Amino acid sequence: MGEERGEALNLIQRYQELVHRYESLDQEIDDLIMAHGGHSENMPPEDLARYRQLARQRDDVQNDMRELERELNIDEL
Repeated sequence: MGEERGEALNLIQRYQELVHRYESLDQEIDDLIMAHGGHSENMPPEDLARYRQLARQRDDVQNDMRELERELNIDEL
């Protein structure tokens, strides 16, 4: 039972790290959009490329979070 609990705690810690990473990426995306009047259409090409890169990273992190949610049996409220 101790080994299972340790594994669960590791998964929970990993999930918390993913949530923090997701929130950081989301904030970075928001900041980038707001720096250009709230619209990605107003971004110069280099910022638009950065925006897309951040969005892909955020999507990847969100997918990892969902996978861990299933593993941990976390239901959305």
